[in-house]
Amino acid sequence: MGTMSEVVTSRPPTFEKKASTTQAPIADKQKPSMCSDQHGTQNVDKSDSCIECQLQPVESFGPYFRLIPCSGQVKELQTIIRDRNTSRSDFKFYADRLIRLVVEEGLNQLPYSDCTITTPTGWQYQGLQFVKGNCGVSIVRSGEAMEQGLRSCCRSIRLGKILVESDLETHEARVVYAKFPDDISQRKVLLMYPIMSSGNTVIKAVNVLQEHAVDEENIILLNLFSTPAAARTITGAFPKMHILTSEVHPVAPNHFGQKYFGTD
Repeated sequence: MGTMSEVVTSRPPTFEKKASTTQAPIADKQKPSMCSDQHGTQNVDKSDSCIECQLQPVESFGPYFRLIPCSGQVKELQTIIRDRNTSRSDFKFYADRLIRLVVEEGLNQLPYSDCTITTPTGWQYQGLQFVKGNCGVSIVRSGEAMEQGLRSCCRSIRLGKILVESDLETHEARVVYAKFPDDISQRKVLLMYPIMSSGNTVIKAVNVLQEHAVDEENIILLNLFSTPAAARTITGAFPKMHILTSEVHPVAPNHFGQKYFGTD
C-alpha cells in the first residue's frame, strides 16, 4: 500500500536574513495558573511559564508519561466534560477542543528534519518537515472520537482500528478485530484512546501492535483522562511507550463514549 502523506505543522524556524533583536518589555508580575499535580488529586499554583513550557514527565510514572501544558482553558474543558449537566452538543464540542489540544501535542513528539523552501517573494526559508511514515490507530469505540481531531491536523494520515471487548463472564479484555496499514511496522503509531480506568484495554491493543512488529518506542498513546492505577499498569507493562494525557485523576469520566456518540 502507498505511504502516508507527510505531516506538516508550524514551528519557529527563521529566515536567513536576521531580524531586529529588539525585545518586548516583560511584565513585572505573572498571573498564577492552576496546574494539576502528578496524581491529579489537587491543584497547585504555578507561574504562567508552565503553560508555554515543554512537556514535563510525571516522575512517578516514568520519563515517557507526560501531561500536556496546563492552562485555564484546559481545566475549563475538563470541567465541562465531567459536568453531568452538560448537554450532548456542548459535550461533543468541548471534547473535540480538548482532543485537538492533545493531538497537536502528540504531533510534536513525531520526528522531523530541517528543510529549506522558497517563498513567493523569493526568500529562502529555513523550516521543518515531519519525517514520512506515521499513522493513527483508534481503539474502538471511544477512540474513534479522536480520529477527526487527527484528520483535522493531518488530512492524509492513514488510520487503523482495534476493537477490544470484555468477556461477559471473566471480564477479561480480548481483541475482536484489528486492521492496520500493511507497513505499520515501519511507522510511528499514534494510538488513540480517551479514557483509561484500568489500562487493560490499552495493554491488549499494544500487544496486538507488537504482534505486527511495531516497536514499543514507536507508539505514542494519545489520551484525555487517566487514573493513577491505569498509568501505573501501562507504564509498568510498556516503560518505553510514549504516553500523553491531559489529566491524571482517581475518577475517570467513564461516560465519555456514551455521551460523545449519543448512546447514553
